[in-house]
Amino acid sequence: MNRRDLLATGAALLSGGLAAPALAQGGWPNQPIRLVVPFSAGGPTDIPARLFAEQMAPSLPQRVIVENRTGAGVLVGTEVVAKANDGHTFLYTTVAHAALRALFQRLPFDPIGDFMPVALVGVIPLVVTVGKDFAARDLAGLQAALKADPGGLSYASSGNGGALHLATELLLRALDGRALHVPYRGTAAAMPDVLNGTIPLIVDVATSALPYAQRGETRALAIMGNQRLPQLPAVPTTAEAGYPGLEAYTWHMVLAPKGTPQPVIQTMNQALMRAAALPAVQSRLSDLAMRLVTDSTPESATAWLAAETQKWTAVIREANITVN
Repeated sequence: MNRRDLLATGAALLSGGLAAPALAQGGWPNQPIRLVVPFSAGGPTDIPARLFAEQMAPSLPQRVIVENRTGAGVLVGTEVVAKANDGHTFLYTTVAHAALRALFQRLPFDPIGDFMPVALVGVIPLVVTVGKDFAARDLAGLQAALKADPGGLSYASSGNGGALHLATELLLRALDGRALHVPYRGTAAAMPDVLNGTIPLIVDVATSALPYAQRGETRALAIMGNQRLPQLPAVPTTAEAGYPGLEAYTWHMVLAPKGTPQPVIQTMNQALMRAAALPAVQSRLSDLAMRLVTDSTPESATAWLAAETQKWTAVIREANITVN
């Protein structure tokens, strides 16, 4: 952002009669920006967040600092942002945010009402994966196996109520099948049992599913997205396999606390979109199988979050999924 843009932003903020003292002094941002990640450092959500924080620097006159706030799933870090009122704190989160309302009877914040979407920055499809010795070679074969042994097959997930659990229930509904859910403490803990055949099925994030499939240690049956993955060009999408509309992603989104001024939202959106369009960012995140979104607006991000919330709420209620 050049000096003229910065002064214009500051004037817009001041003309809006903002109550927050931090926003009323000399334009925004006038202190480092906090990007709160409710996941552990070094993980598949933290890595893109830090890359964005670094590459947003040319667009903003202040640093963007990533702060990992973990605990109670994503609840601790999300609450930190929901209750922030300094105008400089944002949330970098995933599809987990869309399931919070339906999974928890009581929350210290409203996942929708207490946040304002800034931008959807990336989308990663999930991959229907089976052990290499499992009989099914495609989704039709998986459906046949489920029908032959109703409720007898098992599937792994990274935890009860997590994205992989919900996506597998969505898959089972589409296939009109049942299977036993075996939750693990993360995908890394689940994969040894998938590899040795103890658990035949897992729906996994493409980032972690790809290495096993590429080495032939597992078999990818379908991509739960609307595009094939260049890393697995022979694996069809679910639509190509005969199940249009059967899509599941983990996605990355930046949200602001309710009440954040629109000029601030727009400035952050523009900085994120400029970073997403950089070849260095696209190259690095393609290694994680992330499809970057370079044309997201606050309005389109709001619509995406609403649709995802509706989708996963229906799955949670129909499958009677609860968390402790």
